[in-house]
Amino acid sequence: MSQNIEKLTMTVVEAGKMLGISRPTAFARVADGSIPSIRMGRRILIPIRAIERLLNGQQPATEAK
Repeated sequence: MSQNIEKLTMTVVEAGKMLGISRPTAFARVADGSIPSIRMGRRILIPIRAIERLLNGQQPATEAK
């Protein structure tokens, strides 16, 4: 039985493509905090909702640390 699971995150490269920016620029924006990210070990994930907020001109919600 196959379930459709909605993806909640994307990679930095996927986010860059969605935003129309280069790979190095996407990583630089993650590093400076312009693109919110979640670090899971060595992997960097971008919440899709955060990208949607950026595209709608809203400030992305910050995660409690």
